[in-house]
Amino acid sequence: MTTPQPRPAFLWVVAVAILASACAGQQPRVRVLPPVPPPAARTSGGAAVVRTAESLLGAPYREGGALPDGFDCSGLVNYVFARHGINVPRDVRRQATIGVPVARTDIRPGDLLFFATTGSDPTHVAIAMDGRRFIHAPKNGGVVRIESLASSYWAKRFLEARRIQPD
Repeated sequence: MTTPQPRPAFLWVVAVAILASACAGQQPRVRVLPPVPPPAARTSGGAAVVRTAESLLGAPYREGGALPDGFDCSGLVNYVFARHGINVPRDVRRQATIGVPVARTDIRPGDLLFFATTGSDPTHVAIAMDGRRFIHAPKNGGVVRIESLASSYWAKRFLEARRIQPD
């Protein structure tokens, strides 16, 4: 006779949550977060950060969003860097205070690019792919996409680049 294997505690928690939700007459809401790599597998190089951001191309824009079902600009940055074990603040203004400033001519993959889309303070952030292109979550109704730093819209709104991880 075989003895049943013990079940992980989280399965019991999920089962209780589903039952409680079902008892309340509502469908359970389960949100599955992507796994965070173990510390040994985390990489912080700019190229790895860009690959992670590229994997999210096409994700919808969602104000306040920080998960693949919808991102705003700072939520995308926060999510991507967290996948590499790097904690960054959740909002643009605080993100613009971390790391070190980088000259526009020295922008590398994974650097953060800050823009003033309204006023003169940073209001938008993106992840540099290189010195010419970046990935960002642009606006309501848009999707995570690649744009050119040389475009007239972004070039005149560019404020600075910052590096928050060694390469």
